[in-house]
Amino acid sequence: MEEEGIINRVAQSGIVSIDLEDLIPYRDSKAVDIAEQLFQGLILKEADFRAWIKEADWSTCKDCDVAIHCSADAVVPTWAYMLVASALQDYTASVYFCSPSQLNAMVVERELSVIRPGDYLDKRVVIKGCGNRAISNHAYILLTSKLVPVVKSLMFGEPCSTVPVYKQRK
Repeated sequence: MEEEGIINRVAQSGIVSIDLEDLIPYRDSKAVDIAEQLFQGLILKEADFRAWIKEADWSTCKDCDVAIHCSADAVVPTWAYMLVASALQDYTASVYFCSPSQLNAMVVERELSVIRPGDYLDKRVVIKGCGNRAISNHAYILLTSKLVPVVKSLMFGEPCSTVPVYKQRK
């Protein structure tokens, strides 16, 4: 863009900008704790559990990312988690077996798995740092790990004001 002698050096620099807000959609998150369904907090009764699965209002998880977990120190059969995931299938954006505190990392890993590092081979890349919502440090570290082996340089911030993170050795 050149207008009245003004040169947009950012546009001419060949810098590729990545905005994690565009790559990681914002969705509400929910947790389903199987511990609440254990008999005396210890064992799972299949008939009661299946009844709970059938009667639960899974629509409360509509379009959410959901963490299925058991907060009790109990042995829960794998099929129990599978039943919950199956019941949630028509409602959720995604379902994971993890603690609620791990959910964000799981979502980030899934969403960033589609990035093809080869698309950034020998490019100068800026990972945007300012936005309208908080993005976890996990997302920035995962993306950095994917890009460092292939990029010419990696920066953090905005194309007009960046913090250098990595520069390829010659």
